[in-house]
Amino acid sequence: MATANRSRPRRRYGQHFLHDPAVIRRIIQAIDPHPGRAIVEIGPGQGALTWPLLEAAGSLDVIEIDRDLAAGLARRARDGNADLRIHCMDALRFRFDKLAEAAGPLQVVGNLPYSISTPLLFHLLEQTHAIGSMVFMLQKEVAERMMASPGSRIYGRLSVMVQYHCLLKRLLTVGRGAFRPPPRVDSVVLTLAPRPREAHRTATNYALFAQVVAQAFTSRRKTLRNALRGSFTEEDLRGLGVDPGLRPESIGVDQFVVMANWKDCH
Repeated sequence: MATANRSRPRRRYGQHFLHDPAVIRRIIQAIDPHPGRAIVEIGPGQGALTWPLLEAAGSLDVIEIDRDLAAGLARRARDGNADLRIHCMDALRFRFDKLAEAAGPLQVVGNLPYSISTPLLFHLLEQTHAIGSMVFMLQKEVAERMMASPGSRIYGRLSVMVQYHCLLKRLLTVGRGAFRPPPRVDSVVLTLAPRPREAHRTATNYALFAQVVAQAFTSRRKTLRNALRGSFTEEDLRGLGVDPGLRPESIGVDQFVVMANWKDCH
């Protein structure tokens, strides 16, 4: 997230600078920074969240792809003798698990760029063993897909994979006027906490579980008997209590786990 000091945000990075003090305050409260907590901010921009986080936590890692903004953060950190560690790179390539090896479980926060929010979420889900919690501002449409329930027209692969890993809570909706320049869509701030690993809903082979979910949603119009052809027969699905005539958006997270775990044994 960033302040509105830069007059010309770069379109290729999808920059919209947050400037609403009330929204910033609510997000900081949700993050609840304090010394000893390993926090990583994605897309700090010019520091709307960065400096309050640093003041409360004492140290902070940030990932910023824009070299000019990263340089500005570095200068201010040097002037204030702040413990700010800047990783000037694409967050899609950042190894959160490597950082956690030294820092411990991470709290990952930030305003996820609209253009890469979905692939970035999948990148983070692959490393949830290194992440303790997340607080993100996202495009409202993406947030609603993450929270969607089975049977909803927007329930899909993202919904299943996020809900497998996390308990989601909607914190607040942020209007377009909170940014400069204003985006074309509203935003939502979500908190994501690790979901307890209950035996009945834990994938025995996570890669296979992810594969089954991806295959099921490759074509939303197909029924499960067609979407999962080659992986499950109709008899297999019926034996698991799954109607092969249903479409994938009708299947809950636990059912996908059951299907994948059965496949892992056969």
